[in-house]
Amino acid sequence: MADELALLGGTPVVPAGMVQASPPITARDEEMVLASLRGPVHTWGEQCEALGREFAQWNGNAHCLAVSSGTAALHLSVAGAGVGAGDEVLTPAYSWTSSASCLLHQGAIPVFVDIEPTWANLDPAGLEAAITSRTKAILVVHLHGVPAQLDEIFAVAQRHGLLVIEDCCQAHGAQYRGRKVGTLGAISAFSLNQNKMLSAGEGGLVVTDDAERLERARSLVLFGDFRRPTEAVEGYPGYGLAYQYRYNELCAAWARAQLTRLDEGIAHARSLFAILRAGLADIPGLILPVEPEFGRENGYNFVCHVAPEQVGYAGPANRLREAVVRALAAEGVPAGVWQRRILPEMAAIAARNAYGRGAPWSACESQVDYDPARFPHALYHSATYFILNSLRLPNGPELAERIVAAVRKVFARLPSLDIDTIAADADISLYERGWRGARVTE
Repeated sequence: MADELALLGGTPVVPAGMVQASPPITARDEEMVLASLRGPVHTWGEQCEALGREFAQWNGNAHCLAVSSGTAALHLSVAGAGVGAGDEVLTPAYSWTSSASCLLHQGAIPVFVDIEPTWANLDPAGLEAAITSRTKAILVVHLHGVPAQLDEIFAVAQRHGLLVIEDCCQAHGAQYRGRKVGTLGAISAFSLNQNKMLSAGEGGLVVTDDAERLERARSLVLFGDFRRPTEAVEGYPGYGLAYQYRYNELCAAWARAQLTRLDEGIAHARSLFAILRAGLADIPGLILPVEPEFGRENGYNFVCHVAPEQVGYAGPANRLREAVVRALAAEGVPAGVWQRRILPEMAAIAARNAYGRGAPWSACESQVDYDPARFPHALYHSATYFILNSLRLPNGPELAERIVAAVRKVFARLPSLDIDTIAADADISLYERGWRGARVTE
């Protein structure tokens, strides 16, 4: 039964209990968190201040503000950049919802640009056509821990006088031409969510070299009730509007402890990526992630794609993907799909009604087109990709080798699977409008 797929009754390749949760908790974590717990302050104090100083030094920024979540950090970055009501901001059509909701929180209008097909990041070739007189900034996402093509993006931004905001929530330690992401844009955001390379359960970081932008972001962290209105305020003043984005001492202490091992964790994850790339390179129907020549990934997500035409499957691509993921899960592999929708399909955006009465679009009579078919690469990516997870400490090479064996087993036995039956409940309607004409670049 060892050769039979576990989905069909065989023995799983990865035994139960082998995959360990990340991050590993060490004596240093416990010492720092307990010291904070026994201290007199549990909201904002020296742990939060120290985390800001230490992360700024690690990443190469002049300033860093610790806040309650990566989503909060994104919102504050948008505010810090001076984006306000009615401004348009260009951002990729595929990302986590926070890459768009952070704009709506400022009353700004998201304008989506398709992704490039190799790394699923913002396609610089689509920027020019999306720019209007209302465009204020470009929010670039370093998705899956891979840096976006910043030279081309900054060239467009400079031609049109636009700010660049970096969403680095998945990209701690990723580099673009030798520089860490988060040091190139006007202001940037990181996440400390449990599944990030720097984890503290929850939290976020706003980084910038501009003290004025930092203070503009900081002004929305706590209640701004008594700020004095000024004349000729640009963007979003937020006189008395704040969001209680303050961080807390316990999580900040844990983040500080984790930061001391972040370089080690990134190097370890990259070494496990190398094992998968070597072991899975020759499998028909499987497209592996490629590290860009212009940058350095941080080992966050090992993003694969299925190639239906290579295995003779003529049905909807996402059914093949769902069948592969379910077969891998049965083998004990930590495989999954992170986001099955593209951002133009996000409910508040598709309805153009985030706050009722059509706001914020109605306030500026915006006619931005959110038809998903306009973003074929984003649709194809969302229909064909899957992620091999847990390639981080404390998991090691033995798990990576087991994952290699399980993936090879599943793809070798795809002909024995009734793909359409296994994935009959997969929602294909969203993809049939646009994905068939796009292909992932090998």
